[in-house]
Amino acid sequence: MSYPKQMLDTYPRTLNVDAGLLTATIDALNNCAQACTADVDDDLSEQNVTELVKCIRLCLDCADVCTVTVRVISRQTGYDAHVTKSLLEACAATCKSCGDECEHHAKMHKHCGICAEACQSCEQACRELVGAIK
Repeated sequence: MSYPKQMLDTYPRTLNVDAGLLTATIDALNNCAQACTADVDDDLSEQNVTELVKCIRLCLDCADVCTVTVRVISRQTGYDAHVTKSLLEACAATCKSCGDECEHHAKMHKHCGICAEACQSCEQACRELVGAIK
């Protein structure tokens, strides 16, 4: 069982969203942040690093946005749906941009393909959670 699930199971109040969906989104955000961070390091090790500058920038942005988003959605006390939805929508947009750019390099760099998959999964998870928030 994941730590987010364990923590949500111990929450002493009623959650504002489905615990399974929230857990899946937290996991997707953490996975995406990690994949983007690792991809930046891999990109910087490539011979053609100048061709990867946009990818590096988007991965750095995506990792930061995912990290902030996961921190905010992990807090349930004093929950503000407007803030959470806005942040999730921004995260989904960032993941889309990053995933598209990584996909562009995926044929030449396997690490970019892996990162693109993580970004696509995170984008989908964020959009699903936005749809579940009232």
